Amino acid sequence: MIMHLDEQTLEKIIEQVTHQVMILVQRESQGGSAAQDLSSGNYSERVQPFVRAGADRLGSTLGIAPTDGRVSHMIDHTLLKPDATQDQIAQLCYEARKHSFASVCVNPSYVKLCADLLKDTEVLVCTVIGFPLGATSTESKAFEAQKAVRDGAREVDMVINVGGLKSHDYELVEGDIAAVARAVHAGGAILKVIIEAALLNDEEKVAACQLAKVAGADFVKTSTGFGPGGATAEDVALMRRVVGSGMGVKASGGIRSYADAKKMIAAGASRIGASASVMIAQEADS
Repeated sequence: MIMHLDEQTLEKIIEQVTHQVMILVQRESQGGSAAQDLSSGNYSERVQPFVRAGADRLGSTLGIAPTDGRVSHMIDHTLLKPDATQDQIAQLCYEARKHSFASVCVNPSYVKLCADLLKDTEVLVCTVIGFPLGATSTESKAFEAQKAVRDGAREVDMVINVGGLKSHDYELVEGDIAAVARAVHAGGAILKVIIEAALLNDEEKVAACQLAKVAGADFVKTSTGFGPGGATAEDVALMRRVVGSGMGVKASGGIRSYADAKKMIAAGASRIGASASVMIAQEADS
C-alpha cells in the first residue's frame, strides 16, 4: 500500500510506468513506429489528444466531490448479488429516489427495469461490464456495454483485464478499455474502470490508472466488491494522485458506514459505491 512507499519511490514508479504507457500510445498514434523518447515531463502535453476524447469530454468536475455537503449525491446505490429479485431492484430504485443517490448500480439484466422506474428523476442507472473477473473478450465487453447503454444505462463500470495488466500487456489492456469507452461515449454515457486494486501491487495500480486515462475512461474505481479486498484510503489516494483532478475516482467495496465514506472522500474519492447506502445517508443526516 502507499503508506509503505516513500515519496521518492512513488515518484519513480509513476515516472517509469508513465514512460512505458506513453511509448505504447506513441506507437499506436504513429502506426507502430517508435520515435521521440517520452518522459513524465512531457506526458501531460502528449496525452491530451487522447484524454480529450474521454475524460475531458465532460469537463473537470468528475474528479471533484460535490460541494453541497450531501454525501448521498456521491453514492452509487448498489445491488449486484446474483440472486437479486425484481422486487429488491424496485426497492433499490425507491431508496435511490428517496435519498437522492447519484445512481443505482445493477447487473445488466436489470438496466431496463431501473431505467423505467427512475424515469423523470435525477438518479442515473449504472451497470457493470465484464463483471466480476474482467476476463471476457474485448468484443464481448464492447457489445455488452453498447446494449446496456441502449437499455438506459448512463454510467458503465467495466472490469479491467487483470491478467493482461499483470502480464504487462499494456496494448491489450489499453485496447480493451478504449473499445468499451468508444461504445459507452457513443451513447452519451460515462465509463468507470474497475482496477481490482487488491490484486495489484503499486506499480500495477499506477499502470492501470494511466492506461484508463489514456484509453478515454472517465473514472477509475477501486474494486468489484467480489475480489479479495475492497477500497482502502491508501489506494484511493494513489489513484487520485495518478489521474489528477480531471478524472473521477470511485471507492467501492467494504464501505459500510458514514465514517468509511468520509475517509474515502478525504483521500480523494469523488464517488462512493455501496450497498449500505441508506445507512450511510441516515448517519450523514443525523
